[in-house]
Amino acid sequence: MEIPVEMVGIDERLVLEYAYAQLTLSRLGAIMSEKTLSGPTGGRLKEDALGRRKFLATATGLASAVWLTTGPGAKASAAPVVSAPAGALAIAVGPPVRATMLEAKLSGPQYYDDEEKQELIDVLENRSPFRWWGLDAKGHPPDKCINFEKEFSAHQQTKYCIAVTSGTTALMSALAGLGVGPGDEVILPAWTWYACYDAILAHGALPVFAEVDDSMNIDPTDIERHITRATKVIMSVHILGAPADMDPILEIARKHNLKVLEDCAQSVVVSYKGRPVGSMGNAGIYSFQVNKTISPGEGGAVVTSDPDVFERATRYHDCGFLRDGHAKVLAQPSHLKDFSSPNFRMSEFTAAVLRAQLRKLDRIVGDFRDKTTRITDGIKDLPGIQFRKKNDPGGGLGNWVFINTKGKEQRDAFIRAMRAENITAEPMGGSAILPIATHIEKKETLQLDWPSFTVGRGKTIQYGASACPKTIDVWNRYVGIPMDPKFTDQDVADIIAAVRKVYPVVMKA
Repeated sequence: MEIPVEMVGIDERLVLEYAYAQLTLSRLGAIMSEKTLSGPTGGRLKEDALGRRKFLATATGLASAVWLTTGPGAKASAAPVVSAPAGALAIAVGPPVRATMLEAKLSGPQYYDDEEKQELIDVLENRSPFRWWGLDAKGHPPDKCINFEKEFSAHQQTKYCIAVTSGTTALMSALAGLGVGPGDEVILPAWTWYACYDAILAHGALPVFAEVDDSMNIDPTDIERHITRATKVIMSVHILGAPADMDPILEIARKHNLKVLEDCAQSVVVSYKGRPVGSMGNAGIYSFQVNKTISPGEGGAVVTSDPDVFERATRYHDCGFLRDGHAKVLAQPSHLKDFSSPNFRMSEFTAAVLRAQLRKLDRIVGDFRDKTTRITDGIKDLPGIQFRKKNDPGGGLGNWVFINTKGKEQRDAFIRAMRAENITAEPMGGSAILPIATHIEKKETLQLDWPSFTVGRGKTIQYGASACPKTIDVWNRYVGIPMDPKFTDQDVADIIAAVRKVYPVVMKA
């Protein structure tokens, strides 16, 4: 490594600092013990590695050699022993902020207590795990699912709710409720989970990708150019605990007479300008899979205030039937006959856990936001620091802190340096850049003649990197630090300390 002439003759500690910085920032991929990073399509990217001990020897040896050959009084004898500079990055053999890795745990299960237990015992004692009928050992019919639907729709400020088996089946049911089928097009963000694309394909419709902006949500300014006479729905995904910019999206939908489906799978209890996400479009969906805010392990829900959407969606999720329980909720004459469709009914056990979790939802979100606010307040004075764009500064879940960098190389340097400080950091995760996933780019389906790609624009539409350059750029730039609603005060302080230690060094590279 070449040492700048202006460093010749200065104190060995500064020379060593320079050597550490150069090794750390210019050869970062080669000086870490083996790590993996999330890939843009949800996979894992492996980096070549050099062991910590080998790096220590390399860095110290290099610094010593520099001192021997350039420092005052250079001589042939062994170099003086120089310890790592105070505050040196852990990746450069300085002491880490923490002794052990800080990792965020699943939120919902951390709040399990006797409330969930008692709800489950009720189902067991009543011997009625199926939502529509059972043994009624306690003398009352099953009520966990129907009560959860009432409670969740009230919480989300909608008229109707349908409890289903997952976020994916919620998407499928909601699209059915909106009348999506072969020949229709649905606009969705290029950065979201596979279920969004899969649910559209399941109905034989065509997914059309729009870019995301620095909020990581669909960019409203990129929607209209994708609208054709076949467009039926805009799928607005509220990603990674933050709301999409709904006002312009809703305005575009009104202008072109389109439906809006809000995917709130990763954003239960998030709001936009005082309105719960899922309550503003024609329908909304939620996921209760174990990575989500509240969870029984799996589960989902559809909400709407449109009775026609509700009837279509509830029939679709339940073999085409309108059960008495939902007919009472509909409270108007049915407009549909029975039809063939899948079964996505939620069980009483799942709803039992969700009822208890729902009562804790606001507390969980409050805990998330407390940690995120304290961390951002503790680092926001760093020169030039930029966070994720917020469409509603007070409406997010607070389950991530995202920091912008200049690009992928700097982002990965930041991540590795944070991990060396024993603080978990990673690229944008929990979703994928769908147009560049191999099977999506190639438009591969189980049957070769799937209607999504054999009718209309589906024959010629092209996916791949050219369909989403802005989305790829956003993914390349952001570092994410996952939050845990039960992080301790010390955990919060350690995250702040690590960012304040790493950010100034990495961002100068």
